[in-house]
Amino acid sequence: MAEGNPQERLREEFNRWADAGRGEEMEREHRRIAEQTLALMPFRATDNVLDVGCGVGWLARRLAERVPEGRIVGMDVSDQMVRRARRNNADLVHALFIVGSVEEIPWESHFFDKVISVESAYYWPDPAAGLREIFRVLREGGSAWILINYYRDNPHCHQWGPLLAVPTHLLSAEEWAGLFRQAGFVEVAWHCIPDDTPVPEVYTGRWFRDAAQMRAFRQQGALLIHGTKPRA
Repeated sequence: MAEGNPQERLREEFNRWADAGRGEEMEREHRRIAEQTLALMPFRATDNVLDVGCGVGWLARRLAERVPEGRIVGMDVSDQMVRRARRNNADLVHALFIVGSVEEIPWESHFFDKVISVESAYYWPDPAAGLREIFRVLREGGSAWILINYYRDNPHCHQWGPLLAVPTHLLSAEEWAGLFRQAGFVEVAWHCIPDDTPVPEVYTGRWFRDAAQMRAFRQQGALLIHGTKPRA
């Protein structure tokens, strides 16, 4: 692993996830919280939307239903994830997928109406820089929506950090909101999005102590932070 380069470490780790088929698992694991988030976002048919940390592109199809006359751009630091996203969404003519880092988004300023990120932001090496770049590529009046399961206010996820192969940021809702405001966003708000996906009677994975902790985690819910780029 490339010890000295955080972006390269992320790329290598998520390329491993892609090779192991974990990109395809993300839709099943995050579908319910993503659906609830999309229901809160005020889409227009012509919106241009950036999906940061798009993985294998599972969210693109749901976005395509909401912006049939706009453009969807999925971006991921993992080139293997992007290859799979392109293959999985070859029939979506108004969607494209690019390799890139949120700290240096390879796109023009003031282009996107919405930016969404599902289960990606706590991996960003520099979340403040990432939010500044998202602010840059948004048009005035556009909005950013960040959805994460790993945050300080939910104690049932704190054990994840040591289990992950790359560094993460365990921030509180108010800390995330503060980073939004520092980047220039206004109307910043956050909500918890409970996950009503059924919990197995017996849990045998490594992310939770037992089924009861997994249930408590989902009842607390994911953290959704959003903010708007002000108009001049």
